[in-house]
Amino acid sequence: MEAAFEIFGERGLAAARLEDIAKRAGVSKGTIYLYFPNKEALFTEMIREMVISQIERAEQEYAGGDPEQQLRAYYRGLWQNLNSPIFETVHRLMMFELKNFPQLGEWYVREVVTRALNLASSIISRGIALGEFRQTDPDVAARIAHAVFVTNAVWACNRNQFAVVAGDPDAVLEQMTDFVLHALRSDTATPSEPDATGAGSRE
Repeated sequence: MEAAFEIFGERGLAAARLEDIAKRAGVSKGTIYLYFPNKEALFTEMIREMVISQIERAEQEYAGGDPEQQLRAYYRGLWQNLNSPIFETVHRLMMFELKNFPQLGEWYVREVVTRALNLASSIISRGIALGEFRQTDPDVAARIAHAVFVTNAVWACNRNQFAVVAGDPDAVLEQMTDFVLHALRSDTATPSEPDATGAGSRE
């Protein structure tokens, strides 16, 4: 997986070859074909291990609990992932290459983008049901919030070009989270203050 990540990142999905990945991993070409019939299969397995596994853990972790605390924790984890080398490489591949691999692109949107949005939407829906968040479309709210996080992550990944807006990662996280929660919070809800872990604690 590490060798695949390096080769895909260096050469792109279209130009990458399984034999090059096998050489980087220190195995024979025949060995890699025992496990992956093509590079698309290897790419999906790489995404499963590096990205989808994190979404699955989050789906279990944020299945219940205080919605505002859960949303704070979810966005903290999301921001950490978005500021990793994995995001920088995968986002570049997704934006510029998956259009040439439509089935792979559809799979990525379904298994990564949609699942992440659905998780955030479920937390927001729970907050609406409890009266902590105002009445709004949770799917739209989740999509808009993710757009804010992803855009700021792109700026952070290209800090030299976007230094004027990249900002300090911790400060930007707090600003984005505060903005989203302020937009969602109902008029009667009592704000949660972030605790030592940043998850928040209700008075």
